[in-house]
Amino acid sequence: MIVYAPAALFFLLFGIGVLRDRRRFSNAVLLGIAVSLLSLALLTELRKAPTLVVELVAVAIVLLPAIGTVALVWFLLANGLTMIRKEGRRPANLLSLLAGLGIITLLALMAAAVVTGSHRLAILAGTALLVVGYISFLFVCFVGYAFLYGRHRPRRDVDFVVVLGSGLIGGDRVPPLLASRLDRGREVYEQQAARGNPPVLITSGGQGPDEKLPESHAMADYLTERGFPAQHLAREDRSRTTEENLLFSKAIMEQAKTGYHCVVVTNNFHAFRAALTARKTGVNGHVFGSPTAAYYWPSATIREFAAVFLSHKLVNFGICGLLALCGVLAAL
Repeated sequence: MIVYAPAALFFLLFGIGVLRDRRRFSNAVLLGIAVSLLSLALLTELRKAPTLVVELVAVAIVLLPAIGTVALVWFLLANGLTMIRKEGRRPANLLSLLAGLGIITLLALMAAAVVTGSHRLAILAGTALLVVGYISFLFVCFVGYAFLYGRHRPRRDVDFVVVLGSGLIGGDRVPPLLASRLDRGREVYEQQAARGNPPVLITSGGQGPDEKLPESHAMADYLTERGFPAQHLAREDRSRTTEENLLFSKAIMEQAKTGYHCVVVTNNFHAFRAALTARKTGVNGHVFGSPTAAYYWPSATIREFAAVFLSHKLVNFGICGLLALCGVLAAL
């Protein structure tokens, strides 16, 4: 059983991290390491298994990554084209397409190194594989823990429900993405109001250069036009970023009630990063996600991961640099 000890240790550290504050990216990494160590421990147990089982597992280890890579590339390319068709060619909409092309480029580089026998290409391919492997591991950790975090539901009464803005259509109309947030925020409000303690719902969003009014005002209008009680609405109309959304909303909540508790509502792909930002800004509450169109999720998730990765750029670029150096030294 000693082979399972490292995995158990990291699962324990993960549990402690979640109990301290589930809004930590370190929780995602600890969970990823724990699952990886558990998988390795299970593989070592195969030596006790019948020969047929060992052979089947060996075939699966070889085939599944290959099949999975092909399926992933196809999915990313198809999704990228869907994003371009439905959302336009803005850089943020190209991320899944670029990710698919990046995987193809890496595979082509590895194939070229094998076919040509070039030492330099082998060094380049190996180094790229190490760096991409590290980033991929972090991405899987991010997606896995974000999924778990998204299963969290408010269990206690809160004083405020903060709905984050996301931009307007035509300068004054609420788009479907933002409507999803507002509808989920209203759902949280109504669930608590039914228990006799209605919270204040804060619409949060300032006025962009191409908008005719602050997002928070359009968001409030969207709700009141659908019967939401205006006396339970507050507007935060200065923010331009998620961090400002939370900082300025925090100021409103602290002024209204010391020791407040809140729920922050955004789309599900944005929930974990918003939770990390909420922890950073000292907001006393967790983040609740609203549904997003399935085709929009991959590119949006890649964008969210990139933002989290760059928020720890010193550590991540430092590790990528060390991996690149190891790749070069190993090939010499």
